[in-house]
Amino acid sequence: MSASAATDYREQVFAKTLPNGLEMLLLPDHKAPVAVIQVWYRVGSRNEVPGKTGLSHMLEHMMFKGTERHAAEEYSRIIARQGGNENAFTSADATTYFAKLASDRLDILLELEADRMRGLALRADEFEPERQVVAEERRMRVDDDPISYLRESLTATAFAIHPYRQPVIGWSEDIENWTLADLQSHYDQFYQPGNAVIVAVGDFEPEELAARIEHFFGTIPAGPAAPPMIIREEPPRGPRRIEVTRPAKLPFIILSYPAPNLSNPDYAALEMLSVILSAGKSSRMRESLVREQQVALYAGASYRPTSVDDRTFTLSAQAQPETSAVAVEAALIAEVEKVRNAPPTEEEMRRARRQIESSFVFSQDSVFSRAMLLGHYAMAGDWQRVDDYLAAIEAVTPADVQKAAQRWLDPQKRTTGILHPEDPSPVSGDES
Repeated sequence: MSASAATDYREQVFAKTLPNGLEMLLLPDHKAPVAVIQVWYRVGSRNEVPGKTGLSHMLEHMMFKGTERHAAEEYSRIIARQGGNENAFTSADATTYFAKLASDRLDILLELEADRMRGLALRADEFEPERQVVAEERRMRVDDDPISYLRESLTATAFAIHPYRQPVIGWSEDIENWTLADLQSHYDQFYQPGNAVIVAVGDFEPEELAARIEHFFGTIPAGPAAPPMIIREEPPRGPRRIEVTRPAKLPFIILSYPAPNLSNPDYAALEMLSVILSAGKSSRMRESLVREQQVALYAGASYRPTSVDDRTFTLSAQAQPETSAVAVEAALIAEVEKVRNAPPTEEEMRRARRQIESSFVFSQDSVFSRAMLLGHYAMAGDWQRVDDYLAAIEAVTPADVQKAAQRWLDPQKRTTGILHPEDPSPVSGDES
């Protein structure tokens, strides 16, 4: 697929909103007789209040535990019998359910999704065991994973008041104290047609699929509007720092800076900067920290502009054996200062543009990836901005990248996270 065809979503997508507020974005793709349908709910850890963190993720689990019409896990069994596959995920901004199956069987999926949008049966005998599943998931993925533990600690330090400081899976104490009533309230607040977007990509005629969606979802009452969550994080008043000690073999270092979402024109320059710093074997951080200085086993940068509110631009690295966290932190800061003090070269710009365009175009071969792209942009506020992405990247100049680095990678707004390995060996020897 060409770059021009990959950025023609405004012409290709059939968009419609039902009277009850349900939005649909339908993109025909006839390469194979399959389709992906995703149901995006505008609720994630961003919509949770202190003391009740993790409810969105827990509700994702419970959405497979049955309705009045379908028994627990029957959703998954039905999709599997039809030769399809399904899953779900929760993020800070959204909870998403998706399935891929033959395009002549989409009614089966639509009936299941419409049923559980408002028909979920939350039962105590399912709730308590699943709470323990989530608690164990947290222990394995966060508490027993040193780098994940550091990232969680860093995020809670970087954001002072915004709910982005809260982990998607929830704090351990909150998980222990959830009640079934908490979950029911969360479901009733956020699982309403006016708070959802159906994204479908695949082998179908949009008008026909829209009619089927209206058939299954159109009779669901509009319900109450989701409570607004308008919180603006104040700029940091100075550098912040968090250091943790965990059972680990090597130090890990993260630098985090407040960064804008798609609503700020600097997003394209920051995307370019992220690629220049860390994408590919010839990226700056790999060349400098890994190959030349040999202070890091891994070094990378991360930035995602498709968030509802402003989030972060991060740089991270894992130290080489016998290399101190201090040395790696200094090397990371030096890379930031390089781009703040001088623009990237034209060759770096050309290479970054090629990498971004290739990645974007190649992703269009997957109906799932195309649906994900539409969903992320819809959650961020405007799915039509997908078409602006490559043009924005093409327009970025070296000076734009430098200015964005100067504006956003401000050392006075930096949050630093350090993982110190905990010595696992017991203290021994005669101290007398």
